[in-house]
Amino acid sequence: MSVFLYFFFDVIWWILLLIFFCTYIFSFLVVQYRVERFIYRRVKKIYDDLTLLESASISKGAITTDMRTLTQEIDKFARDKKIEIETLKVREKYRKEFLGNVSHELKTPLFTVQGYILTLLDGAMNDENIREKYLQRASKGIERLGYIIKDLDMITKLEVGDLSLKVEAFDIVELVENVFEMLEMKASKKKITLTFDMDYLQPVMVKADKERIQQVLANLIVNSLKYGRDKGTTEISIENLIKNKVIIRVTDNGEGISSEHLPRLFERFYRVDKSGSRKEGGSGLGLSIVKHIIEAHDEKIYVESEYGVGSEFSFTLEKAK
Repeated sequence: MSVFLYFFFDVIWWILLLIFFCTYIFSFLVVQYRVERFIYRRVKKIYDDLTLLESASISKGAITTDMRTLTQEIDKFARDKKIEIETLKVREKYRKEFLGNVSHELKTPLFTVQGYILTLLDGAMNDENIREKYLQRASKGIERLGYIIKDLDMITKLEVGDLSLKVEAFDIVELVENVFEMLEMKASKKKITLTFDMDYLQPVMVKADKERIQQVLANLIVNSLKYGRDKGTTEISIENLIKNKVIIRVTDNGEGISSEHLPRLFERFYRVDKSGSRKEGGSGLGLSIVKHIIEAHDEKIYVESEYGVGSEFSFTLEKAK
């Protein structure tokens, strides 16, 4: 326009320059505003559709700022979704394994009981010796089912917080000695020695639910006896960890556990022995219960093991003042 006015109307040069700048600035602002509004509305719609940001958090800044933010948020959204999908796949795998294990654990004693009862009904009940033997075996199957259901119920209550803890101060050394006495016969069958790492002449007072911690110790020691070697040792040590914590270690020189099994060792029904044999009995939920009880106390449990060497399970407890 300035060039046109200059050649055909002989307008003064500074007026032409002023017209030039005014027209340029006006055109730039109009185009910038319209383009920004055009893009901003679509960017905001994408935000709203993906719920990446609240509407109030979108600034009306320059176009490049909004586009850069959008790119960053979409990248973050994609990464989070990828992690979420991978997590869901892992959980789905665990869920299938868990359901399969539950089915196996319930099916084995149930079919055993059913088999003995059907045999008795088919005429074996007329033989007094067979009747008594089969009824005893059926009773053991029912007892096994009871263990599984009871332990599952306990884990569920621990997870949802319905199982209250009766916290009190007690001597952990005395409690370990009581568990040793309780499991003495079981240990003698495999000639496994239950011992402390040293003589504890003074009480070690801790604050926790005494009955539940006894259950933790019993489960860990039974586990060490189950997989311990004949004429082996299960050793308990109690050490000061920090000012207000102690750590209790249960160490054995049994068959040990391969490293690939350690991350999933505390899962319900997870078996290191994939054959699924349960020669030693039990519900298959012992370690899972141990983990839930310790976590209900807001404490930590650890495991270290080397295949062919042995295992060490340890957990922390709060000292009693």
